Amino acid sequence: MIATMRNAWRSDEIRKKLLFMMFIILIYRMGNAVTVPYVNTEMLQDFFRHEMGNTILAFLNTMSGSALERASIFALSIQPYINASIIMQLLTIAIPALERLRKEGGEEGKKKIEKITRYSTLGIAALQGYAYYTLMQRGFDGTSMLSPDATGILPPLVIVVTFMTGSAILMWMGEQITEFGVGNGISVILFVSIVARFPVEIWSMVTGVIAVPSNWYIYTLMMVGALAIVVLIVIVNNSERRIPVQYSKRVVGRKMYGGQSTHLPMKVNMSGVLPVIFAQSIASVPATIVVFVPAWQDGWLMSVLSPPGRQMDGSHALGITYMVVYFLLIVFFSYFYSTVQFNPIEIANNLKKNGGFIPGFRAGKPTSEFIQKVLTKITLFGALYLAIVAITPLIVSAASPVAAASGIAMGGTSVIIVVSVALETIKQLESQLLMRHYKGFLE
Repeated sequence: MIATMRNAWRSDEIRKKLLFMMFIILIYRMGNAVTVPYVNTEMLQDFFRHEMGNTILAFLNTMSGSALERASIFALSIQPYINASIIMQLLTIAIPALERLRKEGGEEGKKKIEKITRYSTLGIAALQGYAYYTLMQRGFDGTSMLSPDATGILPPLVIVVTFMTGSAILMWMGEQITEFGVGNGISVILFVSIVARFPVEIWSMVTGVIAVPSNWYIYTLMMVGALAIVVLIVIVNNSERRIPVQYSKRVVGRKMYGGQSTHLPMKVNMSGVLPVIFAQSIASVPATIVVFVPAWQDGWLMSVLSPPGRQMDGSHALGITYMVVYFLLIVFFSYFYSTVQFNPIEIANNLKKNGGFIPGFRAGKPTSEFIQKVLTKITLFGALYLAIVAITPLIVSAASPVAAASGIAMGGTSVIIVVSVALETIKQLESQLLMRHYKGFLE
């Protein structure tokens, strides 16, 4: 990785792309420090620190690089765009017109789908911005988290429009990084948001060791476990199942085509981190509702629905029910997304049209059934891998109050995203370097 970065920096064209990407990241981080008007940020940060725990808002705050708790102009981060993209992916499967537009529309169809995604992003950002404003207005225990001068129609209008504009700007920044920088721009922004919290988390561990020196071994085990998870993610992320494919010879005019042997690659973790994001969002809904319903905070519902860690009443919850539900949701969404993303019947038909076949299986239905069988096994392994990586920090939080206080419960999802984006960006750098150093047959 270091050698790749060094060689990329030596290339003038790639160096310009890297500098452009760093410039966009700098603007993004500066925007994260600019708060919207009419908000009491101190009260809002205190609310997130003591009340949110492992709720949806805490998850969104992690994905935004703590911008949500500061109510900055980029508080919604690129979550509206991610939600809009996922919705469009699902709609292209459910609506035949969109599916035809994606498959047969070519470049023009792709641009239309992107345009719909952008408008959907603004709509989702407006809904999320208004919901967040309502949360700050109502506050907690009847105390508003807005400033005293936030009266009339102007404050909600300014706050919601600012959040919408911030999401639109981030969407544009991501597209600029994709076009003129290196890697996928949206993924890079999400990567930066998560990494920006690492210094705070590390400093929290250091202060924890200074305050209670006898807990040093717990933090050491946490660091070793985090490194082991990183190694596991790298290994699985680069793993794939290769199905051998052969193409029969055919004569077209005076030329003979085919007769080649290749393979059909199927990634072990085909769905990426999306099943974890979906599962965490849904599993956190009950705990989020409990936070805003005081009557439920002292009963059995709180102890059953809450994730592992310190609760609002100061007790330490094991969160066994939460972990079981979380585990099952990850497995479900892994199968769901792999089914949406990979169609064995379509793959088998494409092989048949191009004269390809899998040795030992006839073209058509037997081929699609074999691909479906392999896909089911690979998806199970990928789902268990994602579930283990996501559940392990929760188990540690349930076993150790010290680990729970450090916020490790959110660590599994963050590590998967950071490592996956880093590996993908390095791969793109390597491909661009290879393309620029390829001399061809004339030299």
